Order: sequence, then structure tokens, then C-alpha cells
Amino acid sequence: MPVIFITDFLIFLLLFVVVGFYFYARKQEYLTAPWRDVKKRPLAMSSALVLFLFVTIGLFDSMHFHPNIESNESKQKIYSNEIFSVLDILLNDLRTKTEKTYSAPLASYSFSKELIEQDNDIQIRDYPRLTYGGASLSDPKNESKGDINKRILFGLLYGLLISTAIIAVIIFILSTLWQINYRKALQNCIENKTDTHWRSIFVTISIILITICIIYNLSQNYHVFGTDKVGQDVLYQALKSVRTGLVIGTLTTLVMLPFAVAMGLMAGYFRGWIDDVIQYLYTTLNSIPGVLLIAASILLLQVYISNHADDFNSIEQRADLRLLFLCVILGITSWTGLCRLLRAEALKLREIDYVQAAKAFGVSDFKVMFRHLLPNVMHIVMISIVLDFSGLVLAEAVLSYINIGVDPSMYSWGNMINSARLEMAREPIVWWSLAAAFIFMFILVLAANLFADAVRDAFDPRLREF
Repeated sequence: MPVIFITDFLIFLLLFVVVGFYFYARKQEYLTAPWRDVKKRPLAMSSALVLFLFVTIGLFDSMHFHPNIESNESKQKIYSNEIFSVLDILLNDLRTKTEKTYSAPLASYSFSKELIEQDNDIQIRDYPRLTYGGASLSDPKNESKGDINKRILFGLLYGLLISTAIIAVIIFILSTLWQINYRKALQNCIENKTDTHWRSIFVTISIILITICIIYNLSQNYHVFGTDKVGQDVLYQALKSVRTGLVIGTLTTLVMLPFAVAMGLMAGYFRGWIDDVIQYLYTTLNSIPGVLLIAASILLLQVYISNHADDFNSIEQRADLRLLFLCVILGITSWTGLCRLLRAEALKLREIDYVQAAKAFGVSDFKVMFRHLLPNVMHIVMISIVLDFSGLVLAEAVLSYINIGVDPSMYSWGNMINSARLEMAREPIVWWSLAAAFIFMFILVLAANLFADAVRDAFDPRLREF
């Protein structure tokens, strides 16, 4: 039975808007020309594929449902109270293969010593075997290294085969669209004789698929990033945290973008008392410490949830409401920087000759703003969106670290880092939870920043190549 959270609805609404904008932009030359320039940049296409992978994971984790419980007594369908996502089903092995407590990455033995009773009733203190890590090995101390190397090698071969097959299919489709033979299409892609940098796309696809195949092959017999205090797989936690990072970045941007664009253009174009009011508004908002405002808002929400506990059917719904509220508060506090940038740019652009000519011909003010000013500030908007996205993903980690971020029951990189601070005080150090969160955050933020740099250059009219 499907379950639709508020953030799920907003995510797919945003996806629908993006698809609609794509079809609209195809008919507008001033929008399609910059994107054609983006497709020619190798780093832009590589980072776009990485972002697409993260978005796909987030979308799979946004399809929630109550699983069906099979019943032999009656034909009536009975649904569990648990809420799963499509990603939970795809990662079922990682989700269900839990150990007793900590285990290091790719380990076959527990991280802590325990009392082990031997066959002769003698108890010794040693590292016990893991339930799932290295379970197929009879002698892990001598066999684990060779088994890991073999699984990495087979994962590499599987990744190469799958990526080769996918690239071959893509080239076949391109040869059909271009109406040329397969060999010519392959040569054009390798030598970059097309409008899209296909060579970087093929290399990135190969790297991604090889990495996925190696990790998948290792995860069948090991915990790739180890396990946490309660024995849950850290790789599963990191993958489940992708949705939280994407929701924080995208929905917060969706909240703040209309205010920032509209008010920034109005302040710079109309000037006078409108400019004074908007400046007073964002100056006042900037004077309020953001962390204190977020903390106060989250505490108010917690009080509301405690007083209206009957309005929520599950812990997941309460956590989802807190996530949405955090997005709204972050959006309210983060639109001022973009608004100030757009105001300054609009003050300059309103004096340009073509804007003055449009006003002289009687074109309405709002049509001048959104037909002449907006396209010329889109490079600022695009770079601010992606940089703000990166900053918001990192902000979630910081806020969760000080316990005013997402709900502790929700998977997020911030909660992983928050739980890792006590693990770092152990001897020896439990470092893999922090490392896994760092690696995933680093890849996502780096890809977003590289893509933002290419988009900024493409949308800036002063840097565009004609």
C-alpha cells in the first residue's frame, strides 16, 4: 500500500516541474544555447552523471509503501505497520544483514573481544566470528585477503562488461539518430566531433559501473564500510542518507528561489521606496543569528508534535514533518544573499540601452524584468542555486551534529557524523562511519560544484562563445 510523505510529494512535483521546464526550454533559443555549451564540457558531463546517480538513489528512496503480509487464513490483504521504500527492497541484503556490534570494513571478526565458549566448555576472550561478514570462509584469517582480491577482480570484470554493453547500446542509438553507420558514430564520439562530450560520458559511466559492481560483489560476503554500534551496515546508512541530503538541498532552494529572484529584480529595477522596503527586509533577517532561529523553530515544532501526537501515524511521518520544517526555515534564512546579488546586477542592467529602449516603446515593467533582465542574471541564479545546494548539504551535517537538524531517527550524513563523535573517542578508533559520510558528502558536493562552474560559464552572456 503506497505511503506518500509531504517531502515525497514535493520531490516528485519538483521533478515534474523540471521535466516541464525542459520541454519549454527546448523552444527557447536563449535557454537552449547555454545548455548546448554545457554539454561540450567534459567535467560538466561527468559531474552531471554523478549527480544523476545520487538523484536516482534519492527518487528510489522517496517511493514509500506498507509491505503486504501474506495470510493463508483469508484472502484479504494485510499490510504491515512498517514503512519501506523501493531502495530498502533493492538494498534488502544490506538492511537485514546486521551484526551484534561494531565490525571494521571488510572484516570477518568482530571489532571487540568477547567471552567465547569452546567445545570443551572452556571460555576464552577473543574476537568472535561475524554472522555475515566473511561467513562463506572456513578460515578467514588466511582466506579473507585472497577472497577480497578475487571479488574485486570479478567486480572489475563485471563492471567492464556491463559498461561496454551499455556504451555499445548508446552508440547504436546515436548511429540510428544520426543516420550513419556504427563505426562512424563510435569514431565521432571518441574524437568529440559531436555537440556532446560523449567520451567523458563513456569514461564516467565505466567508472561508476565498475565501482558499483565491485562494491556489490564485496557486499555479498562483507560489510564494505563496516557496521555501527548496533551492528547495522554503514554502507546502507550512507545510501539511505542520500535522500535527506537531496531534500535539504533541493526543497530549500525551491522555497527561497522565488523570493530571491522576484525581490532582487524588483529592488534593482524599481528602486525608490520598493528598494528601501526590500533592503530593510533582508537586512533585518540577516541580523538574526541563523542557528538560533533554526533552533527555536525546531523546538517549537517538537512541542507541537508532542502536544498533537495523535495526528501522526508513525515515527517516519514525524521525522518527515521535521525535515520539511527544516527546509522551510533554511529557505527563509538563505534567500537574502542571492537577493542582494540580483539587486546589484539589476541596478546595472536597468541602465543598458536595450532596457531603456523597451521602456521607451511602452513595454510593461514586469515584462522588461522577466524578458530582458532575468535572462541576463540567470548565470548568477544558476551558480547560486548549485552553490547553495552544496552549502545546504553541509549545513544539514552541522545542524544534525548539534542536535537541531533532522530527526535522530532519520538517516542522514549529519546524524552519522553526530554518532561518530563518541566512536572517535574509543581506543582503537571507530573511524568508518565518519569516513563513509565524508566520502559520500564529498562526492556529491564536488560534483555539484564542478557542474555549477560549467553552468555559470555557459549562462554568463559575457563569457558565452558565439
